[in-house]
Amino acid sequence: MRPGARAGGSAGTGALCVLAASVLWGTTGTAATLAPAVGPLAIGAVAMGLGGLLQALIAAPRIRREAPGLRARRGTVLVGAVAVAAYPPAFYTSMRLAGVAAGTVVSIGSAPLASAVIERVVDGRRLSRRWMLGAALGLSGTVLLCLAGAGGGRSGPGAASAGPTVLGIGLGLVAGVTYAAYSFAAHRLISRGVSSGAAMGSVFGLGGVLLLPVLSVTGTPLVASWSHAAVGAYMAVVPMFTGYVLFGWGLARVPASTATTLSLLEPAVAAVLAVSVVGERLPLPGWAGIVLVVGCLAVLTTPARTTRRPAPEAARRRMTEVPGAAGTGTAREPGKPVSAPPRG
Repeated sequence: MRPGARAGGSAGTGALCVLAASVLWGTTGTAATLAPAVGPLAIGAVAMGLGGLLQALIAAPRIRREAPGLRARRGTVLVGAVAVAAYPPAFYTSMRLAGVAAGTVVSIGSAPLASAVIERVVDGRRLSRRWMLGAALGLSGTVLLCLAGAGGGRSGPGAASAGPTVLGIGLGLVAGVTYAAYSFAAHRLISRGVSSGAAMGSVFGLGGVLLLPVLSVTGTPLVASWSHAAVGAYMAVVPMFTGYVLFGWGLARVPASTATTLSLLEPAVAAVLAVSVVGERLPLPGWAGIVLVVGCLAVLTTPARTTRRPAPEAARRRMTEVPGAAGTGTAREPGKPVSAPPRG
């Protein structure tokens, strides 16, 4: 197989892994509504905390083998772990205050921009026009979804006042930045030779340890009933453990900015589930937002067409030169026979 084809296939596989993870993540908001007595801090701590510890447990042999490389990059591991620990309280509290749709789209929709800024500042990476077009479509779609979520299902006796909604949106931005930060940290470890399993297991395992105190303080409602325990187990095993294993495979094949942009599928999935399962209403702008998000994914996942560039003029001239004395070449006109070099 040609190197170019192999790279294209690898990037396509990575994109599919990120999209599959995004579908699983999109179920978290709907699952959280099945345990209304459990607070957002407990939901976030059990999801990312236990999910992260499970990742570390599964990846323990790789983490032991690659411990020297991880210790050499302990700063990156620590930054990623702190971001992992900060993400779930911000994300789930944002959904509780601003609504599932608005909290999800602000948290996930702001991550690609934050990721692009991080890559630009830290690595000096230039963003392609294709990425900027995809990000523009995706962010436009998330804005429409956010407006639809804020205006479509937040009226009536249970509606939140402006203050909590603004705070929820602010926490959504914090979640987006931390999501971008731990995605960048994991991708940086993988690009420096650490395997996907060891990178994700170390970052999320340490983040899970940091979340254990939060779970111990807020997690009592999780064991109050079997239904609450089932929701906690689902959140830890399916969207968090399985989803982030898939996300780690994707990060090994695509840049962090592309991965976070592809994860814009999550708010679209969350909005569809909110309508079909929870019973929320999604107005027309929300559906338009979903269409734009799908357009973003199409732009980023469709393989780019490669064209062969003509050889530069200097290269063509070298191809028509014949060896001369003292290592120099004598150019000939096309069509003329090559004359023998002069004898001394």
